[in-house]
Amino acid sequence: MSYDLIVIGAGPGGYVCAIRAAQLGLKVACVEGRDTLGGTCLNVGCIPSKALLHATHQLHEAEHNFDTMGLTGAKPKVDWKKMLGYKSDVIGQNTKGIEFLFKKNKVDWIKGWASIPAAGKVQVGDKTYETKKIVIASGSESSPLKGVEVDEKTIVSSTGALELGKIPKKLVVIGAGVIGLEMGSVFARLGAEVTVVEYLDRIIPGNDGEVAKSFQRLLAKQGMTFILGAAVQSASATKTKATVTYKLRKDDSEHKLDADTVLLATGRRPFVDGLGLDALGVKMTERGQIATDKHYATSIAGVYAIGDVIEGPMLAHKAEDEGMAVAEIIAGQAGHVNYGVIPGVIYTWPEVASVGETEETLKEAGRTYKVGKFSFMGNGRAKANFAGDGFVKILADKDTDRILGAHIIGPYAGDLIHEICVAMEFGAAAEDLARTCHAHPTYSEAVREAALACGDGAIHA
Repeated sequence: MSYDLIVIGAGPGGYVCAIRAAQLGLKVACVEGRDTLGGTCLNVGCIPSKALLHATHQLHEAEHNFDTMGLTGAKPKVDWKKMLGYKSDVIGQNTKGIEFLFKKNKVDWIKGWASIPAAGKVQVGDKTYETKKIVIASGSESSPLKGVEVDEKTIVSSTGALELGKIPKKLVVIGAGVIGLEMGSVFARLGAEVTVVEYLDRIIPGNDGEVAKSFQRLLAKQGMTFILGAAVQSASATKTKATVTYKLRKDDSEHKLDADTVLLATGRRPFVDGLGLDALGVKMTERGQIATDKHYATSIAGVYAIGDVIEGPMLAHKAEDEGMAVAEIIAGQAGHVNYGVIPGVIYTWPEVASVGETEETLKEAGRTYKVGKFSFMGNGRAKANFAGDGFVKILADKDTDRILGAHIIGPYAGDLIHEICVAMEFGAAAEDLARTCHAHPTYSEAVREAALACGDGAIHA
């Protein structure tokens, strides 16, 4: 059986690539070894974690804000098994949705694990398929840490954290990035004593420094403890508990933490096992990523790569955009991704969202800029909804007023950031946002006020 395109991996990058290529008239197959489509994101990542974040946020509201609003009665009890069932239902709805989309767009699902014996050939089990083009979208896996052996029971990755048999009383999270803080937040709301151990002297590296400091304070208010500048030496498990040993970088002193569960959340690495890339001669980067040119082509003719296996942020939506772009390139069109306007979101409460430059990157580049900032405490809707923590911060070029970046910590920041993404895509100035009417009362008014603050000043500050 032969195809115009075979996509390896049915995560956000792979399945979107396959569907887009099919829309453009190509005969397409997608190889996936899991029993369900959607990759890490839909099965053991983005979607299930958001289900638990949503459920536990509702619990938080019931415990802390319902009584103030006159909603009285017994506080809800947590049925962990039922909550996990809700999470599983959400996963099922999404994965079945992709199966439907494959059928609708006539994309063949080849079930199994792929290897590439030669350009133009994909092997799955004992079958070899001919194809004109190949796109590798095999995603990523949790990065290991020396001295920490993951058993997915007591010492877990994000995958194991989503399937714990019970809610831990004490949870140690290794790594203060997106995954660690989201999952730490879930269990903190469920009553766990959460301690986050981070190698660097700050949380969420790469994000705006002011946002990171504010975010840490708010999470600490919610009960999370942070140990920064700490190098984890080991994590060991017994039948009843786990012990984490770390050294403080400032004085090399050694310390220990006991916990019921340890979550290793120090990042992810490209997953290319079994593809046969070495034998094929595919060029790799020093960091173990597949090297590609600006058109996502690898060093082997006819073989492309996208998503977590190549350079750039490991984000589902980045992979999706690349999937669409490479499908269009293979179909003879001009696919393109604007990497300067890819948002990042942390789905805690409050949420954190960012796009474009930070103050740190602008200073490092020697660029002149201005800052427009507005607190959600000045937003009527936020105050009414117990969501006044946080702010919107817009960075604009000092001379041209063009928006260079934006950072939001506050209610539904992950949705609010996209107004700014669209503005940046069209090269808008802060004044363009400031002069656009925003409905009242909405959280989005905080974005407009921050844009106004780039000029003569916000109205409600």
